Amino acid sequence: MNILILGAGGREHTLAWKLKQSAKLKNLFVAPGNAGTAAIATNIPIGVNDFEAIKKCVLAEKIDMVVVGPEDPLVNGVHDFFLSDANLKQIPVIGPQKAAATLEGSKQFAKEFMMRHQIPTAAYESFTADTLEKGYAFLESLNPPYVLKADGLAAGKGVLILNDLQEAKDELKTMLVDAKFGNASTTVVIEEFLDGIELSCFVLTDGINFKVLPTAKDYKRIGEGDTGLNTGGMGAISPVPFANNDFMQKVLERIVKPTVEGFKKDNLPYKGFVFIGLIKVGDDPKVIEYNVRMGDPETEVVIPRVKNDLVEVFQAVANQSLDKIDLEIDERAATTVMAVSGGYPEAYAKGMEITGFDAIDDAIVFHAGTQLKEGKVLTNGGRVLAVTAYGADFKDALSRSYKNIEKLQFDKMYYRKDLGFDL
Repeated sequence: MNILILGAGGREHTLAWKLKQSAKLKNLFVAPGNAGTAAIATNIPIGVNDFEAIKKCVLAEKIDMVVVGPEDPLVNGVHDFFLSDANLKQIPVIGPQKAAATLEGSKQFAKEFMMRHQIPTAAYESFTADTLEKGYAFLESLNPPYVLKADGLAAGKGVLILNDLQEAKDELKTMLVDAKFGNASTTVVIEEFLDGIELSCFVLTDGINFKVLPTAKDYKRIGEGDTGLNTGGMGAISPVPFANNDFMQKVLERIVKPTVEGFKKDNLPYKGFVFIGLIKVGDDPKVIEYNVRMGDPETEVVIPRVKNDLVEVFQAVANQSLDKIDLEIDERAATTVMAVSGGYPEAYAKGMEITGFDAIDDAIVFHAGTQLKEGKVLTNGGRVLAVTAYGADFKDALSRSYKNIEKLQFDKMYYRKDLGFDL
């Protein structure tokens, strides 16, 4: 098969790395890709939302399947674009159609979906600039901390957790009236704060059947001890030690099954990954949010633990025969540590040369924000590299990830040295 992956990050490099291992794969393309994907696939310089250019590429390269990495093209309807085109509609797209992708595109839509299908989540209300005063009153009815979420896509940065009531009111006004997050915050969801420990549950569904993938926990804050600004993720661990069989049975019965059933009842066509952001409150799981794709950097620890041929698995998603697949999971733990550019998640420089790849031993380096220029690998983003290793448990795996990340160098490189501190 000829397969095209859309995206340019660590998630897409990991998917490419895994698909490359399949005997069923003929040619692999990534658009636009990065320096890591360039080593194992053909990069095509196309933006993930340039559907017409994607169509030209798919027809020119005789693509048999498209795997969508990031949320943007899904929310913008890339799957629907394929289905509505006579030349493309036979080509399977791994990723939900636009209606279902609204689960990530709108926090309010996701909350209404959870309420409708009795899926446990935090109490909430939504507000616009016209209902700002009601928003203030709702904040006054809650106990701190206060959780404010931009309704739309804000690149993982649209959630604020604030302890001070006046600051929460000021931020609500900044989001709604001053468009702090642009169009993403024309509606803001305010919800009760849930106190617990977070983890991610990943589900792959063909719209009828589903498979639960390994759990993972990522670390969002830039600073050690989970301090400082939110990032796209500083590292991840899989499996999550506290997600035992009893807890995961609750996740399955109360959350995963009602979610997939909800897709059917609400006629939300879904073939792809569902990322369920969970919080363990006491012994019970609640949903924080849905994403309609794999997480990053969680992909870098979840996909390496899946032993199956991923091309075969994706074919089963496409033809709705996922029930015929037995998922085989590596018993070992996997961890990934993210090397980021100095200054990230605020302003940072690009174009720094990265060295040390040839010294890596007993680990896999997935490229997140890199580019190839004149034979050199340069930084090209805030999150630059993810160093993944296996181990007997997460501590063993982490020691290998850390041992290897120390061998990589670029100017002002930073990484968190305390992953797993809360486990």
